[in-house]
Amino acid sequence: MKTAPSAGLTPYIPFDRASGVPFYTQIYDGYRMAILSGRLGPGQRLPSTRTLAAELQISRLPVLNAFEQLLHEGYLEGKVGSGTYVRDCIPDEVARPMRLRRAMPPTPKRPFVVTPSPRRSRRDDGSGVFKSLPALDRFPNETFARLTRRHAGRLSEDLLAYADPGGYAPLRDAIAAYLRTARAVDCDPDQVIVVSGSQMGLRLAAMTLATPESIACMEDPGYRGARSALAGSAASIAPIAVDSDGIDVAAIAQLGERARLVYVTPSHQYPLGVSLGVSRRLELLGWAERNESWILEDDYDSEFRYSSRTLGALQGMDTGDRVIYLGTFSKVLFPALRLGYLVVPHELIPRFIRMREALDLFSPLLYQLVLTDFLGEGHFARHLRRMRAIYLARRNALIAAIREHAGDVLTIENTDAGLHLVTFIPEHVDDLEVARRAADHGLFPAPLSACYATAPRRAGLILGFGGANEQVLTEGVRTLAGLVRDCRQP
Repeated sequence: MKTAPSAGLTPYIPFDRASGVPFYTQIYDGYRMAILSGRLGPGQRLPSTRTLAAELQISRLPVLNAFEQLLHEGYLEGKVGSGTYVRDCIPDEVARPMRLRRAMPPTPKRPFVVTPSPRRSRRDDGSGVFKSLPALDRFPNETFARLTRRHAGRLSEDLLAYADPGGYAPLRDAIAAYLRTARAVDCDPDQVIVVSGSQMGLRLAAMTLATPESIACMEDPGYRGARSALAGSAASIAPIAVDSDGIDVAAIAQLGERARLVYVTPSHQYPLGVSLGVSRRLELLGWAERNESWILEDDYDSEFRYSSRTLGALQGMDTGDRVIYLGTFSKVLFPALRLGYLVVPHELIPRFIRMREALDLFSPLLYQLVLTDFLGEGHFARHLRRMRAIYLARRNALIAAIREHAGDVLTIENTDAGLHLVTFIPEHVDDLEVARRAADHGLFPAPLSACYATAPRRAGLILGFGGANEQVLTEGVRTLAGLVRDCRQP
């Protein structure tokens, strides 16, 4: 058992006023790593925000922001009239020093079966209110077109030939640098595999890792695209319930050693919007390491949070090399780009590359060249900053419209992140029927019940707000509210 430090001592965290890194980021990262490494133990009291600000000789605001984020993620807890403490409920793993990520020796390869994917029905992904789309009207088309012309006009013979199945090397460098900086992903460029969108990444991971004897777990309710990818693999699928802290890890553990793969959306659970708390994250990572199983982390829209700092990736907390990280440019840029990426443990790279070559060889190279410059020249970072402000305004307008025009029939939860809101509807209202009627009015909410693999526990509507302006969203809510009222049973 650790001895608590003397009262009044301020725990050490790395802090450099001249580094250029925002103060709140340094404070947040410093305390988070101190807790995960065990230097700050459960129940240990932290200095007050005023004391810490004075110690660091900075204003109090960045300290407040950092502590608020740590409280939000579950690392800390506040006790009225007493102060702020490291949470007691953090699992024992954090009391031990964090191990450096180890180089894992090659292991015997488990057999895997390639199963044809089931045919998917064609969906109308054009314009429409409440669809899950980014703000395509605000994309910097001229910049992207200029970069496209730059590369399209000077493609060499090498660039016109077959390309690396892992992706264009400079793009992999740029993606790895972005993920290390913005998402706390622990990776090098060799671990990045560029794929043709996140659905290809899901399919590739499922086909590489699943075996006929294995069970693949996924959140319930969950992303139907992931369910489709897993259904096309050799594994059996086990839906696992989601609560206010995310996926139920205890239910996964009950499946025994056959549970070989778990698909999760820990930063912003789709569709419910909850975040996987730090205790649950460590529990999941510990289970995967003990069971020698894999976690597929889908980080589909983590760039957009509105009232708390962006959550770090689950992969960045993984010391056992059990997480495959999946990202996409469809939400942050535009879906037609069809470029996403996987970050895989070194041990798995050969297996993923072999399967990638069997599926489609490589992603089209021209957009990889363009995206490399889009990231490297700062256009991507500027676009993200602009879009965060735009999506915040659109989210706020949607929330205000629901409260004003639909408060009796739509209940909102988890509005902090992403490009959609989940709204729950009254009992005995069929969300499938509401969605069908809404389509006749040019509105396209997704029915929550369709996201369940088991019997739906609640009915609701998933409202995307990224692709429509504030006025359109407000009018859409008025119409949608009327449709829900009409569907209520007497």
